Amino acid sequence: MLILALIVLGMFVGWMAQLLLGGSTRQVDWTMALVAGIGGSFVGGLIASLVAGDGLAIKPSGLIGSFVGALIVTVVWQAVSKKKA
Repeated sequence: MLILALIVLGMFVGWMAQLLLGGSTRQVDWTMALVAGIGGSFVGGLIASLVAGDGLAIKPSGLIGSFVGALIVTVVWQAVSKKKA
């Protein structure tokens, strides 16, 4: 059940990152949302939690780090997609 919750939370964070960067005029790329959310949550959330001294507990610093990490992954994904097109 925890894994399912992490996947859903990751997709939500990735969706929020896409909304912030792309606005509501684009369709949501759920593959990008999943990758950005989970990858950004893992890297950004882990780094922010450890820097803030929260450990691996779910705290606001980890959630903010997750969102920032998802934003970074989304920006990189969009840049690579534009280069290929």
